[in-house]
Amino acid sequence: MVASNGGRFEDPPAEVLAEAAAAFGLLASPARLHIVWALAQGESDVTGLAERVGGALPAVSQHLTKLKLAGLVRSRREGRRHVYLVDDPDVVTVVRLMVGQLSDRAEHASRPVRLGGFGA
Repeated sequence: MVASNGGRFEDPPAEVLAEAAAAFGLLASPARLHIVWALAQGESDVTGLAERVGGALPAVSQHLTKLKLAGLVRSRREGRRHVYLVDDPDVVTVVRLMVGQLSDRAEHASRPVRLGGFGA
């Protein structure tokens, strides 16, 4: 999507921006971000996710439903349980990049990570 005018990027269509904003909106919840982060490391059932992220089973289940409806995660049946996994590898890339960058900054900074630090 690079335009021929000096290497500048073209603006995406409004529908694409709306879809991206919706996905980022879902990931704006620390609980849902933690769930996607955990699933980026490997698939899990809701009980394993609840234990890993420290959430109540019903709350984790609700978060998974929202992420599933948005197409960010999917599930498959294994006997009586549902196993969840990230449905979009690009989401894994974005989450790993963002969380990794912020973790690196927090480790090397003497002050807490602030969002104002992006691009500065």
